[in-house]
Amino acid sequence: MPHNRVDVAMRELIAAFSCLEAADVTDRLARAAAATAGTAYAGFVRVDALRREAMSLHVHAPPGDPLRVRRWLAESGVLKELAASAEPVLLAHDTTVGEPGFLATPVPLVAREHTFVWVAGRRFGEGDEHLLSRFATAAGRALEAASGLEAAVRLLRGVRAFRPA
Repeated sequence: MPHNRVDVAMRELIAAFSCLEAADVTDRLARAAAATAGTAYAGFVRVDALRREAMSLHVHAPPGDPLRVRRWLAESGVLKELAASAEPVLLAHDTTVGEPGFLATPVPLVAREHTFVWVAGRRFGEGDEHLLSRFATAAGRALEAASGLEAAVRLLRGVRAFRPA
């Protein structure tokens, strides 16, 4: 009988911790960043530890990507700029030359490589930078929590698998 309680308790913990997936958290955070900034575009970029390369982790964009932000991210050189920067990056909105307007700020993460949350699609100012910076702090906590829960699930499955019969 005591072993049944262990099995039930472990299943309950695993089920509770498994409800939150990092990919879903990232998507929800990107949507919330776009809504917070009053745009239709947002996402996350990860920079390698040596700050040589940046890669897009997630892009939230409206269907059809009318401002072509996905293409702009890949071709504009903004990823290289983010790779070299430890500070927020603000690029002007100028549709005549294909600049959608862009603001990125570092996400404070303890256990990950350097990450930026970004928004695009309009003219941004200092108030937007402050707001996105505060959002980035919350996003960092959420991403770390999701990652921690995923790690806990893996550990609990290991405990359950190797528990004496």
